[in-house]
This record gives sequence, structure tokens and C-alpha cells, in this order.
Amino acid sequence: MFDALIEKLQTGRYITLETTPGHIPTIDNIIEKIEKLKLHERVDGFSTTDNPLAKLKYNSLFAACKLQKRFKKPVIATMTMRDRNKIALQSDLLAANDFDVRAILALTGDPAKISDQPNTKGCFEGDSTLLLDIIKCFNAGIDYAGKEFAIKPKRIYPFAVSNAYAKNPKTIQKRFKKKLDHRAMAIITQPVFDIKNAKKLLEMFDEIRNQYEGERRKAQLIFGFFPVTRLKTAQFLASHVPGINVPSYWIDELYKAHRDGERKEYEVGFQLSKELFEALVGLHPKIHIMTANRFELADEILH
Repeated sequence: MFDALIEKLQTGRYITLETTPGHIPTIDNIIEKIEKLKLHERVDGFSTTDNPLAKLKYNSLFAACKLQKRFKKPVIATMTMRDRNKIALQSDLLAANDFDVRAILALTGDPAKISDQPNTKGCFEGDSTLLLDIIKCFNAGIDYAGKEFAIKPKRIYPFAVSNAYAKNPKTIQKRFKKKLDHRAMAIITQPVFDIKNAKKLLEMFDEIRNQYEGERRKAQLIFGFFPVTRLKTAQFLASHVPGINVPSYWIDELYKAHRDGERKEYEVGFQLSKELFEALVGLHPKIHIMTANRFELADEILH
């Protein structure tokens, strides 16, 4: 399962779809939507988020296990540093390994102070590179303290993330290098909204990747893609989310459409998003689709 995913990532067209487990004790609602739309037949895998914005949600590792069992497709399970110390990180990885959840997206995590749970404190024993280092140890058959496992874990596939935009592009390139130094096999960007930005990211990534030899030279950049169909969403992303750049012409087009009604606004936003998706596929067909569980929108994009 995972070998086929990595083969597609490194050599061909690779499309994954993000799922966000809810504030309920099941992900059957997500599974049912995916099945109804037959999205599992049109993507190479899924991902599960891990309490985004420090809000309480269904566990990402259990969600990954259930999605894999149902769809027989690999799932990249997110793990944040915010909620776990070194013991918990390694314990979760061991159990996940037993259930064949072996693609892990390492995140530092949003700050605990924005949590919806009162007086929550973050753990943060390190940033996401600590988890990448732990995975490197597991793949060598030892824990982070250097103690050998009696049974070596099955191979774990580490993924990482990066901003999609910065006023000083060199800061992104440094982040690429840091993640590849710690053996991330792929880096997923935050949503990209401009093909020129995408080309620049790819150019910077290739410049860093080509400095390595062996497995790290096979690392891939994956474009984050978030279809926007409402003016307020585009404006929020442009104004409040660091590391993302929504071009002014997107805002202008959505503003004009907004005055003509909700339907027109959706049509214009969808068309901008669809054209961008097709351009990204033409440039570098390694894309991670994020829709905040608006799976009908993913269905339209993939058609």
C-alpha cells in the first residue's frame, strides 16, 4: 500500500485528500461522504488532521486506521508536537505501526492558548523535526534513547509542511533544508493560489534537494490546494493566515461576483480554483487537496 503511494509520489501523478475528524466519537460521517461521491476511486490517499487550531477533535491516528481499513488506501496521519512528549510520541508511533498507520505528517502544532479547552497547556518538547528524528530512529530499529526494539517497527514514511509564501523567499528555502536534513521524504506546502508562486517554490525546493545524495534526493514537494468559493474566505486567508498569499486579482474578482449574488460568487471562485488546480497539475502533479470536509467541492474539482 505505502510502496505504491511513494512510487506515485516520486514518479507520477499524486493526489491526496485531507479529512478533518470532527468533535464527535466517530468518523463514519466522513467515510459515508467519501463513499457516496466515490472520491476514494479518484485519489491516491488521504490525510487526517490532528486537533487543528488546538480544538478538540477525534484522534488522527484512529481516523487513519479506520479510513485505511475501509478504502484500502494509504492515509497520512498528522501528529503534532503540541500535545505529546517524547514518551507519548513514541508510544503512539508503536501502536500505529501495529495497525499499519505508517505515513506520518509531523507538525509543531498551533499554540495551545487558542484551544477551546480551558487552561490548556502545550507540551512542545521540540518542534516537528524532533518527531522526524524519532521516526529516523524507529526506521533504524531503535527508540529515541537508542534502545533497540525486540521487534523492529515496519518502515515509517515521514512527511513535513512548509509555508507557501514569505516576503523573503529564503526563509522558506531554509525551512525546506531543515526538513530535508531531518529526512522528511516530502514537504506539503500551505495552500498555493498563484502559479508563479508555485513555480518559485518548486525552483527553490529543487535547488535544495539537489544538494543531497541517495534517498533524500528523491524527496518531493507537494502543493497544498484549497479551493475558495467565497469572498470572505479569500479575504480571511489573505489578511489573517501567515504563509499564504491570495493574489489581489482573486479578491477583486470575488468582490465583483459577490455583488451579483451568492451563486455568481461561487461560480467565479470555483472557476478560479479549477483553473489553478489544472495549472498545478500541469506544472507538478503532486497535490494535497484541502476542503475543510467540503467533499462535494473536491468532487467537482476532480471531475
